[in-house]
Amino acid sequence: MNVEISYFILYTTLLLTETLRVVDFGVSSVERLLPRRGTGSHSKGVYILQNMRYSLFSRFRGTLLGALLGANLAKSGEEEPQGFSDIGKLMLLGTESLISLGKLDLDDWKQRQQQALTDLNISNSVSLKVILATLPVALFFHDNLLKLRHNLLCTYQIWGDDPVVRDGILAVGYTVAQCLTEKLNSQTLIPQIIAFVGDTPTSLPKKLLQVNDLLAKHAGLETAEAELSTEDKISSAIAIAFYYFLSTLEDFRLTVLRSTHHPTRLLPSQTISAIAGALSGAYNSTAGIPVQWRLLYSSTDASTRILVDFPQMLELTDALLVVWSGAYDLSLHSKHFPQEGCIMLDKQNAVSVFAAPRVIRSR
Repeated sequence: MNVEISYFILYTTLLLTETLRVVDFGVSSVERLLPRRGTGSHSKGVYILQNMRYSLFSRFRGTLLGALLGANLAKSGEEEPQGFSDIGKLMLLGTESLISLGKLDLDDWKQRQQQALTDLNISNSVSLKVILATLPVALFFHDNLLKLRHNLLCTYQIWGDDPVVRDGILAVGYTVAQCLTEKLNSQTLIPQIIAFVGDTPTSLPKKLLQVNDLLAKHAGLETAEAELSTEDKISSAIAIAFYYFLSTLEDFRLTVLRSTHHPTRLLPSQTISAIAGALSGAYNSTAGIPVQWRLLYSSTDASTRILVDFPQMLELTDALLVVWSGAYDLSLHSKHFPQEGCIMLDKQNAVSVFAAPRVIRSR
């Protein structure tokens, strides 16, 4: 068959899928075959054939990196570093579980937690930070809101029964999903979040409506912080994080800097900054994160870290996107292929199989 005809058939087939998700490290086999034209966007081994502002690769990374950067930049002596370190480890353990099994398995997650964090105590000061531990789940199920809600609620059951934390997990998870699918509309986001959370006895919906009103009135920073800072610390912290994010939607740096200088000591500034950083990172991707911040916290110097090893977290984030995309690396499963009758390419050349969305998926 003529080479140009082959290219045309391949290119047309890919366009017919709702979303092409091809993830590999280095140069993917599809990218080597497909001419670089059309509306594709490419970023370090991620090829997405759709008109997206940022690639999912950069948004996945931006979400977790934003949370880690926000917490590190806001660190102070008034908060317990160990509490944040444990939450960072929970993020790692949850990501590893999703990568290993290709689905959410609470028993596996609990087993990993018991082995790695034998003395973990989810106290009142730590419970709010559990929201950050569920970010990998939000990333993995972002493309299906029904599954997203179900799996976030399942994950929440691991660490307690605080309804405010539950609502916070749903609110943050939904917002991350809207960012990743590029459906976020700042004017309708708050009502959509309240609908996603559903009936609840907590004050979080009311707080979020306050955020919506403050944004509509273009209220100043001091006014917003004064109105949102109440005795209900958890709801207030979540609402203020959303205010910082939505009031400076296009500027990751400003969002995080404003949240790290939160004046009210009664509220957990690290958690507020981490949530705001995660949301802004999901929306603006790694492209919006200042280079100097990324370089500073990608250092191997443990003194610069509070949550977790940054390079390790980014490596796991990349692997999570690979599993979510449906990519199947033959080199990782070579034991399933007998030596006789099976032709394997040179091990130096990465061989991957890619599944079309919603056709062949591990979950």
